Amino acid sequence: MRLKIELHSDKTKRLPFNYHYQFSSAIYLLLKFSSSEFSDFLHNIGYKLNGKPYKLFTFSLKFEKYSTSNSEIILESPNIFLTVSSPKIDEFIKNFVIGSFERTFFYISFGGDEHKFLIKNMELIPEPDFSDAMNFVLHSPMVISTPKEYNGKLSPYYLRPEEIEEINRILSINLCNKYRLINNQNIDGSVRLTWDENYLNRHPRITKKITINEHGKYPVDIIGIQAPFKIEGSKELIKVGYDCGFGEKNSMGFGMAEVVNGH
Repeated sequence: MRLKIELHSDKTKRLPFNYHYQFSSAIYLLLKFSSSEFSDFLHNIGYKLNGKPYKLFTFSLKFEKYSTSNSEIILESPNIFLTVSSPKIDEFIKNFVIGSFERTFFYISFGGDEHKFLIKNMELIPEPDFSDAMNFVLHSPMVISTPKEYNGKLSPYYLRPEEIEEINRILSINLCNKYRLINNQNIDGSVRLTWDENYLNRHPRITKKITINEHGKYPVDIIGIQAPFKIEGSKELIKVGYDCGFGEKNSMGFGMAEVVNGH
């Protein structure tokens, strides 16, 4: 289920490109106003499968009017739109809505300064009809990684667009794991993603580097892919990707996709 939230601030004029960590933190804070137990569980533990935690939600931001300068987004309109998505309706969605009514403001901290956004409006986004072949556009980069050894230590290697076979293998496993956590049962299925060739021809570089917790003690660089794609296979797994986000790091605002032309 998806919610679109209109946020308004007359005072905040600039946001950094690397806003993902701060907005994710603000979502947990909002959930805490409805249920501190659920917020703490989701933040600190998550839904676990084979020891790996999944948060089962994602989000993206859209700016009504903006420009960019250096490492900042310059807000030329006081309105920004936050979309959150999760299949956990009775847990995540319900607590998010209650927290919004309790809090009425969305608080973001950047560089020691606190920015306050009024929660102006909230609406439910109707769910699309899912099929075994659909076209999507990414509102936030998709992150897919695999562990590789560097200097005797395992570190994540972020897959590039051309490594499509490995992307599809890891993406299918990721969606199957999320399906199991959501539905408490296994699924024997897979998906196959192909990038939009026309878009790739017009945009030779579709990878983006984002720094999480940029000004914190331990910043982390993540590489994601942002391009329209077609996905074929299990429509149940495609729905999971729509609800939770495609790929990993979804709770940091990665992998949110929207259906193109209703297909």
